[in-house]
Amino acid sequence: MPNGRIPLSSDKPAKAKKAKAEKTPKKNRFNPLRSAAAWGITVALWIVVMGGVTLAWFAWDLPSIDAALGAARKPTVTVLDRNGRQIARTGERRGDPIEVAEMPFYLVQAAVATEDRRFYDHFGIDLLGIGRAAIANLMAGRIVQGGSTITQQAAKNLFLSSERSFKRKVQEVMLALWLEERFTKDQILSLYLNRVYFGAGTYGIEAASKAYFGVSAKEITLPQAAVIVGLLKAPSKLSPLTNPTGARARAAEVLDNMAEAGFLTAEAAAEERKQPLAFRPSGDEKRIARYFLDWIMDQLEGYIGPDPGDIVIKTTLDAEVQITAETELAQTITQSSAASNVAEGAVVVMTPGGAVRAMVGGRSYVDSQFNRAVQAVRQPGSAFKPIVYLAGIEAGIGPEQIFIDQPVDYGGWRPSNFDEKFRGRITVREAVAQSINTVAVQVAEKAGTQRIINVARRLGLTTALPPNLSLALGSGETTLIELTSAYAAFANGGTGVWAYGIDEITDAQGQSLYKRQGDGPGRVMEFNDVGVMNSLLSGVVDHGTGTAAAIGRPVAGKTGTSSDFRDAWFMGYSNELVGGVWLGNDDGHVMKRVTGGGLPARLWQRVMVKAHQGLPVYPLVGTTPRVPASVQASAPAWVDPDKAPQRGSPEKSFWDSLKSLIGAGN
Repeated sequence: MPNGRIPLSSDKPAKAKKAKAEKTPKKNRFNPLRSAAAWGITVALWIVVMGGVTLAWFAWDLPSIDAALGAARKPTVTVLDRNGRQIARTGERRGDPIEVAEMPFYLVQAAVATEDRRFYDHFGIDLLGIGRAAIANLMAGRIVQGGSTITQQAAKNLFLSSERSFKRKVQEVMLALWLEERFTKDQILSLYLNRVYFGAGTYGIEAASKAYFGVSAKEITLPQAAVIVGLLKAPSKLSPLTNPTGARARAAEVLDNMAEAGFLTAEAAAEERKQPLAFRPSGDEKRIARYFLDWIMDQLEGYIGPDPGDIVIKTTLDAEVQITAETELAQTITQSSAASNVAEGAVVVMTPGGAVRAMVGGRSYVDSQFNRAVQAVRQPGSAFKPIVYLAGIEAGIGPEQIFIDQPVDYGGWRPSNFDEKFRGRITVREAVAQSINTVAVQVAEKAGTQRIINVARRLGLTTALPPNLSLALGSGETTLIELTSAYAAFANGGTGVWAYGIDEITDAQGQSLYKRQGDGPGRVMEFNDVGVMNSLLSGVVDHGTGTAAAIGRPVAGKTGTSSDFRDAWFMGYSNELVGGVWLGNDDGHVMKRVTGGGLPARLWQRVMVKAHQGLPVYPLVGTTPRVPASVQASAPAWVDPDKAPQRGSPEKSFWDSLKSLIGAGN
């Protein structure tokens, strides 16, 4: 080694580093295009992923396609009156499905021209239509056009609810694309026209054609087709059964659409608009017993459960009596509303066993669905007095007992008579007939308010009753149907009743799902007490405050007028039927001196004359017969001969029983 020197390792790296530095390439400069492309690919991938997740979320709760394509429908409920007459039918009506090829060509043209003119050109979503609708809506400042295609509408009707949401709209588009991929255009149009709602409970073109015109959709004329297609805009509002003028006007628009689409000339469209249109009567233009129907339908699930399928309900209603009650109530209010300031009323007619023959809950169901026969709680006034007198009889007060009709004072409360007169000595019998308030209060005092309330509860009154002497004048409140049911116990010999409207329910094959076997609270008063009450209350109609209610056969009843003429009642019964009438105003506004013996008694009389037509004549239970034996029958039809009363005998009159008791006492 030169100079004996050992080379250090650090001597070589200087050259190595230099060489290495010479071999290292220069760094790349930033390339914006390449960076943008990389980010674009990344974002696109994320969009695809997120889009897939979103679509999966929208599709997660899509309905079963196979189930939705089935012809499912809501159950049909057919309601019959006691004589088998159909009084209502609810649910859906669907006709047999028909194909587009079987329909008249102008029916198909009308549907396409009105609902989706590019139906045969788009792929299920009409982008041009959506744009056109958006521009029209923007120019109008409101929604005047929709962009949905027939395929979308078919998807909505087949698979989705009517909910308005973004999610439902996306699902509608997804299903529309599926339909377009799965079916031909004619098949989609057939699905739509066979499943869409056309009003009046009809689904599908065949059911609508038969409902409105009485012919198959295969046979309808062009003007008829225009009417039916026009219904798609607003089926209920434009129904020719309820709005024939609106239906004709809409049909004219459909014909104009056909002309604009090139399916008709303007002249032909004008000529078709002149063609006469005769709509088929539905038998439902004037529906009856709608308050009654609401009443029984509310009870239905308790009898047969929530999902019974198609059923037939055989009710206790008598359609003829119902029509009479509805007509007479409406006429009474219409003719006397100005002079009497009466705006509302209610009527109930039932058998002594509680079977409702008629129920009218108001002047007009269309104007108000509030059922005043069942839901309105009002003061009965003197119509409550029979309960007071029954309590008095049970406490030992007799019909010939003397009371003094005179001014009375109960701690500052001074009840007076309606005519502000006092008659002095008067029997209970005459006090009932003339509705003497002072005597009723004295009887209530002797009987005790708790006894009166107990009697009211036995007879079926469930509302709150004040535990004071004002109760004797009807200061408590009750409903018409409960008070009518309470009076039924006087008519039937003392058995409590629960008003009912359903006799039997069967399925579509006639198999019985429910049949009334009879029930009730049982005996609620002694038979002899029934005779006394019937004797007392018959005097009200014979010569008392209720003479306007006489119908030419033995009847009994009671008038009632609440304070300040806010409520007017007449409650009455024969041995065959029981009826109750209430007149007043929903807001409690006073009437112009309307009393129970006036308008209500006359209304009751007109309804009950009709209701009793063809019925045999019987005396009131427990009273001396007041009709010739030649027109009497052996026993009322509602009486079960195997169920004899607990006390007394129906063959023996009250007076015979009384004589026997007197004789035994001697």
